[in-house]
Amino acid sequence: MNTRILMNLLGKSVLFYSLAMVLPLAVSFSYGDDDFFALACGVVIGTAVGLTLLLSSLKPTGELRHREGFLFVTLLWTLAGLLGSIPFWVSGYIPSYVDALFETVSGFTTTGASILTDIEVLPHGLLLWRSLTQWLGGMGIIVLTIAILPYLGVGGMQIFKAESPGPSIDKLKPRITETAKLLWGIYVGFTLVEVVLLMFGGMNLFEAVCHSFTTMATGGFSPKNASIAAYNSTYIDGVVTVFMLIAGTNFALHYAALTGNVRRYLASHEFRWYISIYLLGCVFIMISARGLYATLGEELRHVGFQVSSILTTTGFATHDFAMWPMASQFMLLLLMIIGGCAGSTGGGIKVLRLGILLKMAHREIKKLVHPQAIFTIKWDTTPVSQETLNSIVGFAVFFAALFLGASFIMAMLNLDFTTAISSVIACMSNIGPGLSTVGPTGNYAHIPDAGKLVLTFCMLVGRLEIYTVFVVLSPVFWRR
Repeated sequence: MNTRILMNLLGKSVLFYSLAMVLPLAVSFSYGDDDFFALACGVVIGTAVGLTLLLSSLKPTGELRHREGFLFVTLLWTLAGLLGSIPFWVSGYIPSYVDALFETVSGFTTTGASILTDIEVLPHGLLLWRSLTQWLGGMGIIVLTIAILPYLGVGGMQIFKAESPGPSIDKLKPRITETAKLLWGIYVGFTLVEVVLLMFGGMNLFEAVCHSFTTMATGGFSPKNASIAAYNSTYIDGVVTVFMLIAGTNFALHYAALTGNVRRYLASHEFRWYISIYLLGCVFIMISARGLYATLGEELRHVGFQVSSILTTTGFATHDFAMWPMASQFMLLLLMIIGGCAGSTGGGIKVLRLGILLKMAHREIKKLVHPQAIFTIKWDTTPVSQETLNSIVGFAVFFAALFLGASFIMAMLNLDFTTAISSVIACMSNIGPGLSTVGPTGNYAHIPDAGKLVLTFCMLVGRLEIYTVFVVLSPVFWRR
């Protein structure tokens, strides 16, 4: 294990994310809020940790190998949660450190689960930091790090693979640093466009920035207690719906479209599946929830928004979907598990994996009918390798095992059945709101500390595509 280069990279990365806290610090100063000291503590402590790691690993030698890549990813996301929670805790607005850690990890993993019962009481600096954690985590802390630290070179690809060991973003350029910069350029561009459009809808600059940060990150944090419903605006609902769907799409397709190849959207199997699932979800819920709204237009507005929010794992709400019929809630639960496209900021198992798993099931049926025949599974006209198929099956098994284990633990904490399973799905899929007591009008404040720690682990594992964390936790990883 090359610990020197590992610590050097961690130090530089921690320094960058600590300095990112300067923006909310400046906002706090401009508003004269009482969270200035807490944010300053976050900047100072984070900078001190980053410098300590750097000074203890000067002039690193060697390359970042596969093993260090996995460990770097896991440690950086863990440190981001531990250090990013300091302002919430020191300020006293979240007096429990476990709660502050839960809120911060929920931000960086773009989950959106919250323990806050009154969000609007937070000062502007903390509200912006809360949204900024999601925006930084949206495209991936690691991809941003690669863009900021271009000297990684080949080692950068190891980190890129470690964050998304399954099907992921296409390699758009020969060097992964160029790929990361392109993706972040698109990400920033969409964010700025949404800020402008939301301001046209009546939001002030601060609220437009916060909501744009968390929309493009498919995170769902809002500076309002009632989320997007607080504005009661068809225009704002429409803008946010469109940008949630954009954020849930593979960003490689956006790159292709922006460079003139718009047909790439329709040529992508995953995008067609993604839009089809969205439309089918809307139709199913509109049928099962008919009669709940006064007009068809109002029903289409709320159902279209909510299905987009759940499928992309954003977690915004314009209506209490816990009041919808049980069939509609069950459909939302399925959408939570599916999530967005690979290479997007969304969570879940991803549409691509679902599509390939269904193709594998169909292949097995055909093989039973024609035992001697050889059937090849293709995706976007390209045969899928057996290695990729094995990886997807393994991912599904790990996902199911973690879901069952975590749900059992949550049930042991005397939570009702719906709360136990939906909270785990909501955190593993990085969506935030679940059903029952953790629904869109509820929160996670009542969950015992042990349960919050379990759900925090689920958030990290889900955001890092399951394999990354389990690889580091396996005994084989630590053998020489």
